[in-house]
Amino acid sequence: MGLSADALGAPVFGSAGRDRSEGLDGGPKPRPFAWVPIRSLAPRHRGRILQHLLGLERGDRYLRFGYAATDEQIEKYVASLNFERDEVFGVFNRRLALIAVAHLAYDAPQQIVGRPAMAEFGVSVSGSARGRGLGARLFDRAVMHARNRRIDTLYIHALSENTAMLKIARRAGAKVERDGSESAAYLKLPRDTLATHLEQMLERQAAEVDYRIKVHAKRLESLLEGIAEVRAGIGARKRSVIE
Repeated sequence: MGLSADALGAPVFGSAGRDRSEGLDGGPKPRPFAWVPIRSLAPRHRGRILQHLLGLERGDRYLRFGYAATDEQIEKYVASLNFERDEVFGVFNRRLALIAVAHLAYDAPQQIVGRPAMAEFGVSVSGSARGRGLGARLFDRAVMHARNRRIDTLYIHALSENTAMLKIARRAGAKVERDGSESAAYLKLPRDTLATHLEQMLERQAAEVDYRIKVHAKRLESLLEGIAEVRAGIGARKRSVIE
């Protein structure tokens, strides 16, 4: 079954969602430029990650985890995330809610002599954010992260019915092995380069700037809403005095 969610805090299955209209030309192959601000997540983001996953429909939970995960099981998974060992990153909307989250889990026994280092990829996209290619973009980012950590193979364990995720893997050049209701995809990764490290650094900085802009915009919006409420209250009191 691959990496164990209980043992490694990692998803056993990956899912890009059920909507086949989502951009699926995933992997490291070149695509028309459409930058997506993908931000690295930290322990302080557990609450937002949990909110995102709890917001998934039952069918999407099934594809994401390989079973119809309950709220309690999702809470356990989020609590087990190891941000020091793994890579967790996501996409925020303008209200700072996570609309897509990816987990790149590094195989614990990867230091065994003769065994190639592996990482497992899992992703989820909110229903409201489908059709924007976020699953494929997060996959691209996972490939870059894994290469820069000298990972030899990117691994995806998915339900065979999860055609969106498997199509992303195939288009990236992964070898997909099907075993009944489950499939495993293995993508051999090229070595890291100076360009991949520079790209990761620049994208991380750009995503941080984008996030800070959204934070300030939300604060300004809250301030303006507060001023509007105060003005409305003053206006209502004046009208009551006149009446």
